[in-house]
Amino acid sequence: MKLLTKSAIVLAVLAALLSFVKFDHCRNFGWGTPDVYVHACYSDLPALLVDRGMINHTWPYASATNAVEYPPVTGIVMWATSFVVKNNFAQYRAYFDFNALLIALIFIGAVLLLKRMKPEFWYLFPIAPAVIASLYINWDIWAVISALGAIHYFDRKKYWPSSILLGVSVATKFFPIVLLLPIALIFFRRREIQTLVKYFALTLATWLIINLPFILTTPVGWFRFFKLNSERGADWGSIWEALAIFGKGVNHLNLFSILLFLVGATAYSILFLGIKKIPTLAATAFFVVAIFVTASKVYSPQYIIWLTPLAVLALVDKRDRIDFWIWQGAELIYHFAIWQYLATVTGTHFAISGPAYAVATLIRIAALFWFSARLMRKSTPEIDPQTAAFLSSASSGYA
Repeated sequence: MKLLTKSAIVLAVLAALLSFVKFDHCRNFGWGTPDVYVHACYSDLPALLVDRGMINHTWPYASATNAVEYPPVTGIVMWATSFVVKNNFAQYRAYFDFNALLIALIFIGAVLLLKRMKPEFWYLFPIAPAVIASLYINWDIWAVISALGAIHYFDRKKYWPSSILLGVSVATKFFPIVLLLPIALIFFRRREIQTLVKYFALTLATWLIINLPFILTTPVGWFRFFKLNSERGADWGSIWEALAIFGKGVNHLNLFSILLFLVGATAYSILFLGIKKIPTLAATAFFVVAIFVTASKVYSPQYIIWLTPLAVLALVDKRDRIDFWIWQGAELIYHFAIWQYLATVTGTHFAISGPAYAVATLIRIAALFWFSARLMRKSTPEIDPQTAAFLSSASSGYA
């Protein structure tokens, strides 16, 4: 094994262990509120063990009202891992520990894959503080590694494994579906429309093969994921919730959330089509996911696990690392702000107020916009002067 590979494994293991330490208070003293928020060790892993009936090994999509709010791959992981837990006083801790072990192993795999894809900057992923703070909140890393694999194979023009992995990723966590936008633009720029159609068809076929058994056997439980997302209001971490806290709530939120994403996606597409040299999927995936999470009705702390490896792939030179750390700092501020605000909501009297939490949310959003604009500026010599001027003013205006 090469020294660099060994170093990547060691660094990923250390990051996984450090993250585990952050959650250790809850492992030892339980996941009760407000303690779980005060110590910033909340995790969906033990919470959903009970809330979604996993503790009784209930089929994750059996209930019309209490099915798991995730696509099938995540639901099956939640259900299958419940069988390793004995029904005793330590079952929550055991369930957390076993899932955390799997998450750590997948995280190590994601770091190794990222090292192969971006050998000059891969190390930023395992040492990113917001990533370390969020690793065991949810099962998101399961979708991240398959999405990274899809990007890796796509840029090597191995479209069939790429499309299959993307289908698996979307069937694990729905967010990777937005990667179809830059994929479509790349194929369009290359005038490979037939290949585009085949790629989309195989991605859809893979997603259907995974989802169809659930659609046919437990359609209402399977559909609950989509139902909850369509019905939810302005939720934690979103720009919409921050506006609501300041008394500027938005009616018809679904419409405005979709419109904001469409506006951002259209602007992104215009910029993409204006670049003289066709960029890689690795270099552009970060931007469309950043648009998606900004427009979304919720921004959970673990979303940083989606964004960080894509940001690493989008870095151009060593100077970008400063911008990366500034952005990570804003994410870390938000990470602790949401838990302290939730501590206030659940009864603690010494945490932060709603307006303070909303400010932290807006700081996070502004930092993400600024960081994205700074990265986009790297392409300004290759695009039209008006677009270059806009990107320059956007990024310098927040500097």
